[in-house]
Formats: sequence, C-alpha cells, structure tokens
Amino acid sequence: MTVIATAGHVDHGKSSLVLALTGTDPDRWAEEKRRGMTIDLGFAHTRLPSGATASFIDVPGHIRFLRNMLAGVGAIDGCILVVDAKEGWMPQTEEHFQILKLLGLHHGLVALTKVDLVDAEVESVRRNEIRAKLRESFLSDAPIISVSVVSSIGLDEVRDALDVLIADSTHTNPVRNRNRPRLWIDRSFSARGSGTVVTGTLIDGSLESNAELTIVRTQQRVRVREIQQHEKSTTQLEPGHRCALNLAGVNHAEIFRGDVLVVDGQWLQSAMFDASLAIVPSLQHRVTRRGSYSVYIGSGEFAVKIRFIGTRELYANENGFVRVALQTPIPILPGDRFILRESGRQETIGGGEILDISPTLRTSKAKPDRSVERVVSERQWVTVKELELLTGEVRQPIVGDWLTTPKLLDVTRKELAIKLAKTSDGLEISRLKSHEQAVLAALPDVVIEMGRARIKGASSITEHPYVGLFAKAGVTPPDTKTLDRNIVRQIVQRGLFVDIDGVVFHISALETARLNVQKILQQHPNGFTVSQFREYLGITRKHAVPLLEALDRRAITKRNGDLRVGGARLNGEPSQV
Repeated sequence: MTVIATAGHVDHGKSSLVLALTGTDPDRWAEEKRRGMTIDLGFAHTRLPSGATASFIDVPGHIRFLRNMLAGVGAIDGCILVVDAKEGWMPQTEEHFQILKLLGLHHGLVALTKVDLVDAEVESVRRNEIRAKLRESFLSDAPIISVSVVSSIGLDEVRDALDVLIADSTHTNPVRNRNRPRLWIDRSFSARGSGTVVTGTLIDGSLESNAELTIVRTQQRVRVREIQQHEKSTTQLEPGHRCALNLAGVNHAEIFRGDVLVVDGQWLQSAMFDASLAIVPSLQHRVTRRGSYSVYIGSGEFAVKIRFIGTRELYANENGFVRVALQTPIPILPGDRFILRESGRQETIGGGEILDISPTLRTSKAKPDRSVERVVSERQWVTVKELELLTGEVRQPIVGDWLTTPKLLDVTRKELAIKLAKTSDGLEISRLKSHEQAVLAALPDVVIEMGRARIKGASSITEHPYVGLFAKAGVTPPDTKTLDRNIVRQIVQRGLFVDIDGVVFHISALETARLNVQKILQQHPNGFTVSQFREYLGITRKHAVPLLEALDRRAITKRNGDLRVGGARLNGEPSQV
C-alpha cells in the first residue's frame, strides 16, 4: 500500500477528486460541509486497476489550516498536486509544492481540475504555467492530467498514473522494516463499544495485536486491542500502511495528534538534533537564530530554538546546516524529514533532513552527515545497541559489543599491554572502563582470575609482553619512557630489540624496513631521502631517522650526501652489531 497526499490551493477540488476516486467523502466535519472547504485532514482509500491499494490523506488548502496540512504529510509516499484550471497556480499551491519538495518526495502527479469550465486555449496556458513551475523538481516529468469530477474526465487516467506511481515508489523507495515500530498519531477519538481509537501511518517496523506500546510524551503504557486496516481487522501490520489502533489503557482525551507510539526501549528520545536546511526560494528576508520557530516532524508540531552550523544566517534558496533544540524529547532517526516555520510571521522558512539525533560537538566544530563512521569517530567508543539507537543502523562489533576506530583500538591495546607489563599483581578489572574490559578480554595470553587480569606466567624475558607489543607495533613502536627500562634493556641484550639513541624497535622492524628500502630503490635507483623513506612507510621523522641509522650500521643502506643508497647487505638478512 502507498500513502498519497493531496496538495494545492483552497477550493481547487482536492476533496472532490478524492471522493470521485474512492467513493469516500474525506470531509468529515459538519463545519467542512457548511463552509464547503476542508479544514482538517480527511482519509480514504481505493483499489486501483492493478489490484494495488492507495490510501489518501486529503489536506486543507487554506493558509489558516496549514498546520493541519503539515500534520498529514509527515509519512507519505507520493502526492497529487491539484491545480484549478480556472484559477491556475495560486499562493497555497506554491507553499504546498515547496513543502512537498522539502519533505524529500520523489513521486507524484498533477491533477488539472475543473477543465470542463475552461476552453482548450486556457487549459493549454495552465499546462505551460504548471510545467514552468515544476521545472527541476521531483515533479518536472510528472504527468499533468486534465480532470473533471463532474463529467468523470481523466479519472481513469489518474488511476492508471497512481498505479505507475506506486510501482515506481515500491521499486525505488522500498519500505524499510527496522523491527522498531513507530506510529505518529494524526487522529484520536472514541468509538462506541471500543473505546480509544487512534490512526496514523505505521513506519519502521511491523505491529501485532496485543503488543504493548508507550506514548512517548507521557510515558504511558498502552496495549493494542485491535488493528484495523481499511476498516478490516488484522492481527499483524507491516510498515508503510495506514491503520487504526484500538488502544487499552488510555482515554482518547489523553492522547492527541502529534503524539507518537513506540515500543519501550527501542528508541532514543532526542531533544536536540543537527540537520540539513534548505530555505524556500520565495522568502523575502534573511533567517537567523533569532525568531520564534516551530518544526513539523511526523504529525507533530514542536516549538524549537535554532543555531546555524558554519554560518550565522541563510537567505532564500540557500542551503546549510542547523542545530535544533526542542522543548520535548521525541523519537527520531537520521533520515527523518522536517519543516521549519516561523511562528511570528506565520510562514514556511524551509526544511530538511535530520542527520544527527544526539550531537556531541559544539556547533563551531560540528560537521553533520549521516555517516556511521562519523558517529563512531566522534564518540570514540559506542556499543552496537547505542549505534542502532543513534543511527538506525546495525553493525558488527569490532571487539566485545563495541565499535571504535582502528587507530583507537590499537592505542587501547598498547596501553593495556603496557599496564599489564608494569604490574606485578595484575590489573583490577572493575577499575577499567567497559570498552577497556572488552579489549583486555581479547588480548592474547591474558588470564582473568578473581577480578584481576594477569599475563600468563613467562619463564623467560623473551616471552615478556613487551616483546609481543613491539613486534606488533612494527616501525612505529611505543615510547619506552612509560615502560620498565630494566626489562627493555634485558630484551635488547637478548637481541630481540634494537636501541638506536633511545628509540627501541623489535628486530623484525628492521627486516620490514629493509624490504621497503628495496622497493623504494626500484623507484629511486640513484638514492632516496629521509623524507621519501618516511612518506613511503607512513611514519614520522621520529622513527624514520633512527631506523635508517640502524640500517646504515648493518650495511643495509649507505649514506651518500643527503641520499641513501643500497649497502652491501641490502639483499641479505639484517645482522646484529
């Protein structure tokens, strides 16, 4: 099933079109009947020629009810942009169109309504006008279908176009099941004999009857008595479908539009997020952090404060990044879309995509994107569960239940190995951080007994943990200032370490260096500099200079001015001095 929203100026025929397509009048309220215009969301559905089902959310077109419109388009797959052939493109047509673009929609069609009231020349003018407005947007190639609900002109074409839209949407934007159901509520009412009923579009996970959910705003637990889809009961519902839930444990007066239902423990409730922000092209003033702002996410409206990232202001049709602070925590994920409006001026400012739901860096240093690697790098250590809460992504752990950067993992391993080597009675596990405990448990030859970690008893200095530490470090050994110099000296005397003016290498590092020198000389047969050697091995001068001195002493290399050339033993094993 695909959820389709109508959009367009007031009295352009959105509700009449939905009624003609579905047989259901989306105008539910007596006031809507009296006024002859939609003031709140309406809902209907129909089966298309292919057998697919389309659910419609009919939104109000009047600017006074734009908040209701925004509550209806938070979880849609496509749209029908409705334009009256008599009036043409109007202010709310433009605002609705900009909102649909900001929501990141990819699929839609245009219904040119009331064509029975204009001649062919006017209809052609309207088509050209609409096509010009849609240029370089997601609707630039969308069909513009002439429609009259009075004479049924174009209704079959709309149905066929909706079939194509649903097929395209299913192929290019398949519904993702994260096994973490989330339902933004757009209606709450009491049904006789049933009690509290709420409606919305289920996203992010499937839902079964008798499931326990939590109302995020109040943390109240509720139970799903019954699930209905298109007025028929079902025991299970997949994400991407509209539904009605009969809830036990809450009165309908305690749950409202904009509330959200989730499974307890599956969502991180965020009161601050970083996001991209695109400013609408029609804005007549600059946008700064000063102002009274609201964001629209899902079916909710939330008062916020904003701070720009990387700039102090944005102007019409510009793009940037923004940090948004909410008064109430809500369950969101990177990839969720939002609309930003200024409450004082009652105008749409822009919108964008949420990138980070729990930023750790100050705005002066933040560089938000949806990269999992950025999240791990900024937090340094993060569990698989935490990463899923932060990003919605599931990754395999690097060590234990943790993810980190390869560099930080290597540093932690070295630090723990050094601590183990320097203690005689072992490390007290409880004093280590959780991620350090995981790294320690993965180190070779470590025994954990009675809450303490020790190296397996070494009978010879050649089996000391320092030997393995330096062997693994290769040409970038740890600083010996933090180590037991007596032990290091004994290992040097055994010939496993090489000490060059206080910089100590494992003997295998010299063999690594020798093999690299052979490769460098193939590229530079007349000799190479210290800088070229350093860059080729990816090391600093601190390690490059003593390494080359060690090679010189072993006749593996020979100095020739500022260059090094091959020595007598370049093609043999490095010898000891």
